[in-house]
Amino acid sequence: MALASPLMIGQFLAILIMAVALGLDALSLGIGIGMKGIRKLHVLKLSILIAIFHMIMPLLGMVTGEYVGYLLGGVATKAGGILLVLLGAHMIYSSLRGEEIASFDHRTLWGMLLFALSVSIDSFSVGVSLGMFAGDMVLTVLMFGTVGGVMAIAGLMLGRNMGRWVGVYGEAVGGGILLLFGIKFLL
Repeated sequence: MALASPLMIGQFLAILIMAVALGLDALSLGIGIGMKGIRKLHVLKLSILIAIFHMIMPLLGMVTGEYVGYLLGGVATKAGGILLVLLGAHMIYSSLRGEEIASFDHRTLWGMLLFALSVSIDSFSVGVSLGMFAGDMVLTVLMFGTVGGVMAIAGLMLGRNMGRWVGVYGEAVGGGILLLFGIKFLL
């Protein structure tokens, strides 16, 4: 029986850490939505939609990133690193400024789509960066979707039952992780 190589384990861990960083938005915003009051059926619907968006957005980003990587060649790694640094810095800045998503009705189709898109949009940018590095697309998409969906369930249920202990800091922590990965790619 062959064991996984250190490179495969490293890639898996890096993708898992990025998935968790991106899922922190779903967790923290889910807490806010959950605190407004949400039925378990809506928790399920929102979480599934978030998982789907967390798969579609990085997939679109990775396809775009592969094309950009093909065009730019060796510069692609640095461009992807810069993109991650900018995205991470923006997430930290937004959380410190206290920018909130405008209130919407999470029970309507449009409200659910808006919520899922708002917590998944960062996945597109990260997907662009990962596409430039030619990472494992299937693993990335499945990991981002699974982690995003699970963290959405956790946030919505926590919000239903508890206070805002993660809400404000979730986006800042996620931004910090992406910022560190961007710096790693630049060095």
